[in-house]
Amino acid sequence: MIIAPKNAYALILGVSSGFGGAAAIELARAGYNIFGVHLDRAATMPIANQTKADIEATGAKAIFFNVNAADEAKRKEVIDGIKQEFASVQGDDKPGIYVLMHSLAFGSLKELVAENPADALSQKQIEMTLDVMANSLIYWTQEVTAARLWGRYGRIYAMTSGGGERVLPMYGAVSAAKAALESYTRQLALEMAPFNVTANSILAGVTDTAALRKIPGSDVLIGNAKMRNPLHRLTTPEDVARAITILSHEYAQWINGDTIHADGGENSVDVTWWKEA
Repeated sequence: MIIAPKNAYALILGVSSGFGGAAAIELARAGYNIFGVHLDRAATMPIANQTKADIEATGAKAIFFNVNAADEAKRKEVIDGIKQEFASVQGDDKPGIYVLMHSLAFGSLKELVAENPADALSQKQIEMTLDVMANSLIYWTQEVTAARLWGRYGRIYAMTSGGGERVLPMYGAVSAAKAALESYTRQLALEMAPFNVTANSILAGVTDTAALRKIPGSDVLIGNAKMRNPLHRLTTPEDVARAITILSHEYAQWINGDTIHADGGENSVDVTWWKEA
């Protein structure tokens, strides 16, 4: 059983649902308190509230911030909130962030080039997608490090996808962001080593989330994934959450700078031929 260090916290960017929500709940079961950053309006707030309640049901703290994770001023507000929480913790065991998970899925799904220029991605949309889905990982890491919030050791996880290597309709800006995210993670593995912090990208298999359903042709992606996967099912957020919790153990220190597949073999083994036979 994975047990968190005493007064260990996880900072989850994109906590309200999907991979972020599942990881927050699983880490809470292991003893981590959760700082969660999400951006929800009235229609989706019940989902965020349920995630928070599920975390608290484990006995862990759940401190949520409903803000834009890509906004510099809001980011600093969250960091100040974390400092205040740490200042309130009593006892000899110093509180710290042991997990920083980046699970932000907010980008533009349009063609790079279109016959009608109005249908193609604009410069603003391309830059926004890259900023939210890749650059923000760097800014959060910088803030946590500058504020000296890390625990005795730390783990950085960036959620990537097979779309970072494959061509999909309307996925150009997101694909570029995922590729940049993986590159940033490798660089962080080098630069965060003096702080005893590792960094890895987590490549999940196709998962039936709200973000996936926004991709044109998602039904085809789902069908193909079920055929390719040796287990003939989709990845679930809970599959990924369990992998992240295991990797967060202190003994996993030597796993660093990599893209780790949490996909049941979907992206490594193609059994389509067997299924067709």
